[in-house]
Amino acid sequence: MVSLSDGEWKIMNVLWESGGNTITELTGLLQEETGWDKHIIITMLNRMERKEAVGHKQGGRAKIFYPVVSRGEVSMRETRGFLEKVYRGSLGMMVNAMVEDQALSDEEIQELYAILEQAGKRNQNQDTVKRK
Repeated sequence: MVSLSDGEWKIMNVLWESGGNTITELTGLLQEETGWDKHIIITMLNRMERKEAVGHKQGGRAKIFYPVVSRGEVSMRETRGFLEKVYRGSLGMMVNAMVEDQALSDEEIQELYAILEQAGKRNQNQDTVKRK
């Protein structure tokens, strides 16, 4: 599974949004936020190809780079890695830390309730299917 650096995330986010870009397009899209020139982007894309995060196809005069991995699969791996590294794999510890720091708004708390309610329903449905 692919692990991305912070800079690689910036490139991947652009590629996931667009579906594919040339080096010139990526440079233009990332220039203001990052200050990167095309040489930095080329180096990063080469590294990302070795990681099998991106691929390229010839598009006329320029290569078009595109994501090989989905945002969902990379996000889940990164989330699990963060949770394991910082909270020893405990989602409860992470949520408790957010509550203790008063970092959750009322809206976010309601969103968490809704997510947990959906997860509970999904688990009940799976249990029902397994018993049949």
